[in-house]
Amino acid sequence: MTDDLSLFDFTLPRDHIATEPARPRDMAQLLHVVPPALAGTDDATLSLHRIRNLPELLKEGDLLVANDTEVIRAKMEARRGDAKIGITLDRILPEGQWHALARNARKLRPGDRLHFEDDPVTADVLTNEGDGAVTLRFSVEGDEFDDFLERRAALALPPYIARPNGPTEADNSDYRTIFSRFRGAVAAPTAGLHFTEELLEALAARGIQKQTLTLHVGAGTFLPVRSTIAEHKMHAEWGHIDEETARLINGTRANGGRVVAVGTTSLRLLESAADEQGIVHPWTGETSIFIRPGYRFRAVDALLTNFHLPRSTLFMLVCAFAGTETMRHAYHHAIAEGLRFYSYGDACLLERAP
Repeated sequence: MTDDLSLFDFTLPRDHIATEPARPRDMAQLLHVVPPALAGTDDATLSLHRIRNLPELLKEGDLLVANDTEVIRAKMEARRGDAKIGITLDRILPEGQWHALARNARKLRPGDRLHFEDDPVTADVLTNEGDGAVTLRFSVEGDEFDDFLERRAALALPPYIARPNGPTEADNSDYRTIFSRFRGAVAAPTAGLHFTEELLEALAARGIQKQTLTLHVGAGTFLPVRSTIAEHKMHAEWGHIDEETARLINGTRANGGRVVAVGTTSLRLLESAADEQGIVHPWTGETSIFIRPGYRFRAVDALLTNFHLPRSTLFMLVCAFAGTETMRHAYHHAIAEGLRFYSYGDACLLERAP
C-alpha cells in the first residue's frame, strides 16, 4: 500500500463546490466510470448521465444497499465558566455517553461541567483525549435529549457548505435522504440524497432490489489526513446489518447479481461485515476500517458515490475501488465538464476494478 499522499491530491476550483442540491434530486449528473480492464480499452470509459438514468446503467437482479441513518442536530455552543466551547457530537457510546469534537478542548478537564445558555441540560466532561476529542455525559437521555438537540443544536453541515448564518430551513430537508430511519448520524450519507420515490419505482420496475443497513456517520468524516497515510487513524462509527439484509446480499451474489453500495458508508460497513470468502454476516458494533489502494474488496461490486475532497480517505477509497489512475482521470474529466463536488454535488457510478 502506498504512503504517497500526493497521489490523492488534485486542484478543485472553488466554484465547483455545490452549496445547494440539484432540484429535483434525481437530476444531478452521474458519471459512469468503467476501469480499463472491464472496458477492454487502454483507458477508463467515462460516460455522463443523470441520476434518473441509473436504472439503465444497472442490471436486473442487482441489489442496491443504502444507509438508513438519520442525521441529528449535532453542533452546539457550550460554556465552561466564561470560556466558550464549541461542541460537535460524533457518536453515541454503549453506556449512553457521547464522543464529541470540541473547539477550545485544551481548556477542558475531566469533571468539568458544561452549560448551554439558560437551558437546564448540562454535560459533564468524562475524558479529554487530545486533538479536540472528548467524552461527555449529558444530564438527559432519550426523548428529553432529542428535545434538547432541537432547542440548542444545529445541523453540523460540512465546512465547505458556506452558511454564514447557520443552516437554512431548506437544509433541514435537503440534508436528509429518502432512506432516513434511525437517528444517530452527524453527517448525511450523501449518495442517498439523490434518490426520489420516482427513481425507486423505476429501479423496482427494472428488477433491481433495494435494502438498507445502518451506519451512523461521525464528525470524523470531515477530517483530512494530517499525518502520513500509514499513521492516519480513522474515527470509529457504529453500524448494524440484520440477518435479512445479510441473507439478501449473499443470495444476490450467489444468483449472479451485483451488490451496489449507495455511498462509501454502506460500502465500509459491508466490507467490515464480510469474511474472506465475501460472505456478509449480521453485524452490530463499531468499525474504523480504512480502505485505500491495495485493499481487496470482498462484498461490493459497484459503488454510487459523490465526488470527494482531495487528500481525503474517501478519495483513497474510490481509488482503491476503481484504480488510482482511473479515478484521477475521472476527477479531471468531472472538473473539465463542470460537475459539482461534495455533499450537495453530482455523483459517479464506479464499476469495481478486477
